[in-house]
Amino acid sequence: MFSDENVYNFIIFFIFLMALPTFILAQLFTSPYGKHHSSSSSGTTISPPIAWAFMESPTLWLTFLIFRFGKNYANPLAYLLISPFLFHYTNRTIIYPLRLYFGSKPNSKKSTSHFPLNIAVTAFIYNILNSYIQCRWVSHYANYESNEWFWVRFCGGLIVFGLGMVVNVWADGVLLGLKSQGGGYKIPRGGLFEYVSCPNYLGEIVEWLGWALMTWSWAGLAFFVYTCANLVPRAVSNHKWYVEKFGEDYPKNRKAVFPFLY
Repeated sequence: MFSDENVYNFIIFFIFLMALPTFILAQLFTSPYGKHHSSSSSGTTISPPIAWAFMESPTLWLTFLIFRFGKNYANPLAYLLISPFLFHYTNRTIIYPLRLYFGSKPNSKKSTSHFPLNIAVTAFIYNILNSYIQCRWVSHYANYESNEWFWVRFCGGLIVFGLGMVVNVWADGVLLGLKSQGGGYKIPRGGLFEYVSCPNYLGEIVEWLGWALMTWSWAGLAFFVYTCANLVPRAVSNHKWYVEKFGEDYPKNRKAVFPFLY
């Protein structure tokens, strides 16, 4: 029977289920976008700013669409809890693509056609599924009345989330700044870049750990687990790319994504 609760639980189970194969496949095959794109990569490509805006967009329009159908629609705590999620994805869906577009040098516009359409579509579908379960938990299934630990979890998780987002946005800014200079890829320097090759991924992982703490839900945990399964192998691939490209010039003490560990 296709009740909302059954659909909700199935999507959570499906995201948990897909985390392991995603982690394995991401170590065997690196998605051909960004620094991993090559002229031999096949398939239709689109502009990265358009790709990012398109594939992240369900996190906004779907959330706003279904939020009002939840039993917690009139509860201020539900609005408070969904705010960090929307804050992150306003940046990722609107602000980041604009920064990406306007940060490109005029003579490098040609390179903006190098984002595989199939990856954008896959991410779009994932964001539909993930946004649905996050929004439905916050707006419908969460029980705010009897949750005596709500403020402890929310405040603690919000601190973690906020730290992660600061790192994520800062690292994106450093990378976009290097891109805007032209002349090909350069070694990122400063801050957490001295410890890991991908502090942008580290920041996002920390963000969704904070979200899992804030929501204290299977939906939030599924999001965090899948984020790790997707971004950790990607970070390792980026780290190997940097080492191969820059050789002895690349700092040897840097890890891929977790300082001093991995």
